[in-house]
Formats: sequence, structure tokens, C-alpha cells
Amino acid sequence: NLPDVDAACFFWLDGVEHLAFRRGITHGPPALVLLPLILAGLLWAFDRWQAGRGQKRFGRPEGHVPVRFGWLYALSFIGCLTHPALDWLNVYGIRLLEPFSSRWFYGDTLFIIDVWLWGLMGFATWWSLRQEKRGGAWRRTGLLAILAAMLYVNANYAISRLAASDLQDYGAEEVIASPLPLAFWKRELIVGGPMSDYSGQALVYQWSLFSNVSRVGDTIGQVDELLSCSDLDMLARQDKQLAAFMFWSRAPVTVKSSDGSHFVYDARFYDPRARDRFSVRYEPLDCYEATAEPRALLDY
Repeated sequence: NLPDVDAACFFWLDGVEHLAFRRGITHGPPALVLLPLILAGLLWAFDRWQAGRGQKRFGRPEGHVPVRFGWLYALSFIGCLTHPALDWLNVYGIRLLEPFSSRWFYGDTLFIIDVWLWGLMGFATWWSLRQEKRGGAWRRTGLLAILAAMLYVNANYAISRLAASDLQDYGAEEVIASPLPLAFWKRELIVGGPMSDYSGQALVYQWSLFSNVSRVGDTIGQVDELLSCSDLDMLARQDKQLAAFMFWSRAPVTVKSSDGSHFVYDARFYDPRARDRFSVRYEPLDCYEATAEPRALLDY
């Protein structure tokens, strides 16, 4: 979990700026080499400190084998590699190539917190430790659990691709197959409306592995008539919060609240109750307000 050290950004970033910072620089290639090195160095230094204390309090336990820095680094490296691999598997996304590229990558395979995967690995760890104490084949338990987890992940990947292909057959170019928390055999399919880009609204479909027909769900957002001569990217050039949100957003939708305020949400995490976390307020521009350098702005 060391790559998640970027969560410290909450201490110095305001509003939704954390959305644009998370899963970036600490999840990219340079960090995946340096972070394991730092972790291995700290563990090795702690072992040296313990050894220097001898039989004193907090000294190295009797019979404890001295650690090797090479193995510490190898294990830390594997840990830091599996972290972004698992992050990639959900719809939130990850910038795998940061700082060389800020492109987001999405796996659309597992829910952000997959209880089945957590349950499998947690039970296997408990059972393996129990077998080790009894002198049983504890290593085999771990290997079987990893194999089962890989099969589960690949099955979910296939389910997502199958779900997305059902709508793509009807003309949808990009489909977000969002896994549900418990029902891994179901997907919430999000496409731009109508069946194109996310120009203010998104269409939501419900899909199940055991049903050949996708039924129409909700429509999130609405096309903002005041954005007819401008767009959210242009507005983001004038609003730091909106810029951060649009950099992170994969499916931006516009929503006009009951009090007349305008908000941008992301269809993946649309929840009017979570307005402070996954939305940003904006002031729309009408055609008359967007006349300054119209060609340059529209080209942008």
C-alpha cells in the first residue's frame, strides 16, 4: 500500500483537487522502483538496529535469521507492482505512466472494494497460518488461493467485456462496464447520450450474465442549453476546481439542481448526496458571454 502515500495530498489540496492528484506520480514507473527501495532500506535499517541491541529490550528475537537486503527489495517490489495492478482493475482508473504520460487507464473488471476477493485472500491467509502451526502444507494453501484469485479476476474481466460488447453491437462507441459491489455477475453499463460522447448526460443500463437482454436504466444529467457556445474544457481554464475535476473525470455529466445551481458529476460515481466529493459547481456561459476569442477557445 506504499503507493497510496499520495493520500497525504488531502492536507494541502482543496475541494476536488485530490481527484486529479491521486493514483498518479506515486503509481508510475519511477515511484515503483524508488518506493520499494525506500521500504527495503527502512526494514533493513530496523533489522540492523535490532541486531545492535543484542538481548536488550526490542532486540532481535532469539533464533531470528538476519534479513537480506536483496530479498527485502524483491518482496517490496512485488508488493508495489501488485498495488497498481489491482488499482487498474476498477473503473476509478490509474495513471500508470506518470510522469511520462498523464493518460488514465481503466480495467473495468472489479468493484473498488471486492468483498469476494478480500474474503478469499483473508480466509486463505488464516487457514495457511493455522496449517503452518500444525505442520501442514501451508504453502499449497497460498498457491491455491492465488490461483483462485487469478481465475476470479479473469472471469470478471471476461464478464465486463461481454457486457460492453452487448451495447457496442447497438452502436455505442465507448461503454463503461461498472461492476457492482456484491453481484459480480452484474454490470452497470454507462454510455454517452445518445450513444455517443458524454455531452452533458449519460445513459445507464443494467446487465446480468444470466440475462441476454439489457434493459434501459436511468439517464444521468441533462444537456445544458447554456453550454451551446462553450464547453466544460473552456470553463476549466478559468476554474481550478473544475480543471482538476475534468482532468480526472471519465464521464462528465451536467446537473441543474432545484435551486438553479449547475454542477458537474461523473456518471461512474453519481450521487447527489456526495456533492462535496465527486462534483464541482460551475457558472455556465451563454452564447453572448463566450464571444471573446471564439475561434481560439473552440479550437482548444
